Amino acid sequence: MNWQAGDWVEVRSREEILRTLDENGRLEGLPFMPQMFKYCGQRFPIYKRAHKTCDAPGSLGGLKLPHGIHLEHRCDGKAYGGCQAGCLIFWKEAWLKPVDAKVRAQAGREFVAQFPPASRCAESDVWRATKRPQQPSEPTRYSCQATEVLDFARPLKWWDARQYAEDYLSGNTPFSTIIGGFIYQTYYYGTLAFKEKWGAPARWLYDRFQALRGGVPFPRRKGKIPAGQLTPVGHQSRIRPGDLVRVKPLEQILATLDTAGNNRGLHFDAELVPYCGKVFRAKTIVERFVDEKTGVIRTLKTPALILDGVWCRSHYSSNKMFCPRSIYSWWREIWLERISEEQLYIREVVPTAEACPSAREQLSNISGAEQTVV
Repeated sequence: MNWQAGDWVEVRSREEILRTLDENGRLEGLPFMPQMFKYCGQRFPIYKRAHKTCDAPGSLGGLKLPHGIHLEHRCDGKAYGGCQAGCLIFWKEAWLKPVDAKVRAQAGREFVAQFPPASRCAESDVWRATKRPQQPSEPTRYSCQATEVLDFARPLKWWDARQYAEDYLSGNTPFSTIIGGFIYQTYYYGTLAFKEKWGAPARWLYDRFQALRGGVPFPRRKGKIPAGQLTPVGHQSRIRPGDLVRVKPLEQILATLDTAGNNRGLHFDAELVPYCGKVFRAKTIVERFVDEKTGVIRTLKTPALILDGVWCRSHYSSNKMFCPRSIYSWWREIWLERISEEQLYIREVVPTAEACPSAREQLSNISGAEQTVV
């Protein structure tokens, strides 16, 4: 199917999906996870076409996969030791069917021809496949879509232009965003902006130009704390899910990072920079997650935060540009400041004296009147 972002689809029935799976609960290497069953029979818009993805914990960068789709759903972690990463779920086209009645019948005939009624997989096999075989003395090792990404996706070279054509034609990425990404990469390497010493003038010029147009400053910066020194932890347990927070300005965040860009082991990536200065609602406190390399549950010594609607958009990642995986960004509390609903209202609705000449004049008149009364 030549589905695009925004098209509506229906998740096939439990029985139909089981027909597509092997004895390990997979189709073309992609695991079907237990929590996905609850969406069977429901209709959803396609979020993005997952024609490519990324090797998040590794060094391969971009990966390609056949017949992949992202809907709006994220993993709840219940089948994986309470993992709180909230990864976007991968779907195969075979697990979905068109809503349009004109193509629904033809798609049904093709499905029956490709997947005979006899099933090699039961729902119990899907649950069994969430854990890897292990010895009694070994820790539990989970197997999910994130840990098995190299089983269902293959390396994709950044210079393969076909991926960018599909980014646009699938509706995943606007043409203007693609052009902007290419301009950034050309500037980044062409002016040596990535060099600490020789790239300083290019970074300065980039910041000046972006300031004039209200754009994002140069996103790849070193932290201010020398390597080997402890980075500050800030206040803990003050921000809770549902709280409004403002991401601090980039310069304030750089003061909490070492020269490798880390705070207590958590990296502040270039993809986080566009969110600086903006307001979001805290969504999740991340304390435990599945290590994608090992499948073992790991616990954060210093909990991180996920903000609602804030994820990697792959605008600055040279070897995985415009990846549709939309991995949630993790934030330290020290990079955020909690604000109240009233503060947000005042900031967005009430004009400041600096921003509004008429307000400045009124403020001056009011101040003079107050002095007269006093």
